[in-house]
Amino acid sequence: MADDSALLSSQLADATLNESVSVQKAEFSDRVPIQSIILRPDGGSGFAGQQVRVGGWVKTGRKADKDAFAFLELNDGSCAGNLQVIVDADKGDLGQLVPTGTCVVVDGVLKLPPAGAKQKVELRVEKVVHLGPVDPAKYPLPKTRLTLEFLRDVVHMRSRTNTISAVARIRNALAYATHTFFQKHGFLYVHTPIITTSDCEGAGEMFQVTTLISEGEKLERELIENPPPSEADIEAAKLIVKEKGDAVSELKSAKASKEQIGAAVAELKRAKENVLKLEERSKLQPGIPKKDGQIDYTRDFFARQAFLTVSGQLQVESYACALSSVYTFGPTFRAENSHTSRHLAEFWMVEPELAFAELKDDMNCAEAYVKYLCQWLLDNCLDDMEFICRQFDKTCIDRLRMVASTPFVRITYTEAVELLIDAVKNGKKFDNHVEWGIDLASEHERFLTEVKFQKPVIVYNYPKGIKAFYMRLNDDSKTVAAMDVLVPKVGELIGGSQREERYDVIHSRIAEMGLPIEPYEWYLDLRRFGTVKHAGFGLGFERMLLFATGIDNIRDVIPFPRYPGRADL
Repeated sequence: MADDSALLSSQLADATLNESVSVQKAEFSDRVPIQSIILRPDGGSGFAGQQVRVGGWVKTGRKADKDAFAFLELNDGSCAGNLQVIVDADKGDLGQLVPTGTCVVVDGVLKLPPAGAKQKVELRVEKVVHLGPVDPAKYPLPKTRLTLEFLRDVVHMRSRTNTISAVARIRNALAYATHTFFQKHGFLYVHTPIITTSDCEGAGEMFQVTTLISEGEKLERELIENPPPSEADIEAAKLIVKEKGDAVSELKSAKASKEQIGAAVAELKRAKENVLKLEERSKLQPGIPKKDGQIDYTRDFFARQAFLTVSGQLQVESYACALSSVYTFGPTFRAENSHTSRHLAEFWMVEPELAFAELKDDMNCAEAYVKYLCQWLLDNCLDDMEFICRQFDKTCIDRLRMVASTPFVRITYTEAVELLIDAVKNGKKFDNHVEWGIDLASEHERFLTEVKFQKPVIVYNYPKGIKAFYMRLNDDSKTVAAMDVLVPKVGELIGGSQREERYDVIHSRIAEMGLPIEPYEWYLDLRRFGTVKHAGFGLGFERMLLFATGIDNIRDVIPFPRYPGRADL
C-alpha cells in the first residue's frame, strides 16, 4: 500500500510539473521554436495537452486514410529534428500542404503519439494560419538525396536542406564560442579594415579595389555623347574673353558707373572660367588614366593602390600595442586561381594578438582555444554533430572528444622533418619531397597528426625563408619563432608566430623580402615608439568547420562560397 501511495504521489507530481511548465515562445515572434519542444530530455512529451503555434517548412508530407488527413514533417531551422504535424482535411487544402518546401504556420495542440511511434510528441492542427505554397514541378530541391555539389548551383535554397542547415548551426556555434572564449579571457574585439594598402602575406595574390575602370567607362560614354571641345572651340572662347576684356576697358575709360563696370567684370570672369573648363575637358582621354606609362593611381578613389585584405593581423597589432589582448574575426580575401577543395577566394579568419607574450604563450592560447571550440560543440551542438556523424564522418564526434581532452604534441620544424625523413626511409611514400627548408605539405602535416602521433601537433621554429617578414628571427638567424597547429583531417588549422619587435631586424626583413618600405612605415612606427614583445595567430574558420564536420569540400561549410568562376548572389 505504501508503494502504491508513493507511485500515486509521483504521478501527481509529474502531472503538476507538466501543467506548470509552459512551452517557451520565440522572443520576437508569436510562435514556438520547434527545438523548444523536441530537444527536451523527454522529447516534448511533457508538453502534451498544451496549445502552441509553430511555423516552418515541410520536409516531407503525405496524405492518409483516403485523404482524410495528412502527416507533415515540419522543420523551422532551429534544430536538426522535425515536428510531426497532423492536419485534417477540413482544416486546409491538403494538396497544397503536403509538397516539400511548403511554408506553414499552424495553431494546434501537442499530443502524445500512439505507442511505438518514433516521435515523442506530435501536433494536432486546429487552424492553418499561413500557407506559402510550392509548385512541386518547379521546386529546385526534390525529396531525393541531393549531392553537395548539386546544391552549390542553388546556393540561395540550399540552407533548407538538412546538411547545410546543420552546418549553419555548427558554424554559428563556433562563432559564438569564439567570441565567448576571447571575451572570457579579457580580449577586446577590434574591427579591422576590409580595404587595405598592406599585403600581410607578401604573396601578392590580392583583389584590387579601384574605381578607375568604372570611371573610365563612364567617361568614355560621356565623351561619345558630349565630345570634347576642339581647338577651334577653345580659340573661340578665348576670343570672347578678349572681347569681354576690351568691354571692361572701354567702360573704365568712359568712367561708367560702378554697377556697369561690375557687371562687365562678372561677364569677363565667367568667360575666363569657361575657357579653363574647355581646356580641362579637352585633355580628357577615355580609358584608365596613366602617367609616365604607368597607371596613375593618384586619380583613383583612395589616391593610391588599394586591395581587399588577406588578413587583419597587421592592423590589429596596432591595437595590441596599446590595449594588450585583442582579436579580430572577419572576412579575408585571396585572388588565388585555385580550384581545390581546400581553397576559397573569400574566407573568414580569427586573429588574436597578445602583447607582452612570446611564442610559448601564443601556443598555449592556440591550444586552449581549439580545445574550447571542440568542447563547445560537444556541449551545445551535439544533435547537429550526431546528424553529421551519421551522414558524413562516423569519427567526427570522437575526433572532437580526443582534441578537447588531449595535450597537444609540440615539436620543432627540424624534428618534424627528421620524423618525415625517417618515415620515407621506412617505406612511406610522399608526393612532395622531404628536406629541411621545405614548406610542409598537407600530406606531411596529416602524417604527423594522424599517423605518427594520432593527436594534434604544434610544429614551431620554421625556416625564415618560408615565413612572413613580421615573424621574430631566432638567435640562430636561420629560423623564426613561428608555429602551426596541425589537426587530423585538415592538417594546418592555425598559423601563428611571435612578432618581430626589433626595429632594425624587421626593417631588414622587409627589404630582404623585396617589399617596399613605404606602405609599412606605419607598421614600423609600432617598433619605433614603445615597442613590445607580442605574438598572435590566425585560425581559418572554414578549416575549423572542415575539421569538426569531416565534410570534404570547403565550399560546403560557408554560406555563400566565392571561388574562381563563381560569386553567386
